[in-house]
Amino acid sequence: MSAKQTRIVELDVRPYLRQKLEPFQLIMDQVKELETHDVLVLHATFKPTPLLGLMKVKGYANKVQQVGPEHWSVTFVNKKNKSFLQAWYAEPDAAVKEAVREEPTHTEVAASLVSSAHSGKKILRLDNRGLEPPQPMIRTLNALEKLGIGDEVIIHNDRVPVFLIEELNSLGYAFTIEEQEDGSAQVFIQKS
Repeated sequence: MSAKQTRIVELDVRPYLRQKLEPFQLIMDQVKELETHDVLVLHATFKPTPLLGLMKVKGYANKVQQVGPEHWSVTFVNKKNKSFLQAWYAEPDAAVKEAVREEPTHTEVAASLVSSAHSGKKILRLDNRGLEPPQPMIRTLNALEKLGIGDEVIIHNDRVPVFLIEELNSLGYAFTIEEQEDGSAQVFIQKS
């Protein structure tokens, strides 16, 4: 990979986090602008575990380092270039595999998988209520990634998941939303 092809983009969201502002949209806007050979270096006040899962679904490998007491640095590269992380940090492949491991399961959130006997399709139900963004979106996208074509994910969120809807549209998945009387929303998503 030559230096001319690689652009390093640094994004420091620590000032936002210290002001209790949500930098998620800022990060996603930056991710949309990345080219295949670009490197995103994100600086945060904590290890952004939910973001790691989302970025994995979006096709990025990462390397996480704690730089200081309230300073974490995460380097994201396109999975096609994950070997670049090895050169960047001069560490063995095991470090890359550890950094891109799957999001841990949230033990308090219900998930159930049912197979429809007559159609053979699988229906996965996720209760995402009570989770902080972007965890509901990450759980949903991870579930869709693991299911087959024609299978369905039904999620129950605290509200209509605006950012997830945008992502489902970009992935081309069919979905319907049913807003509930209590302000929550159920979304029926079919993997295509």
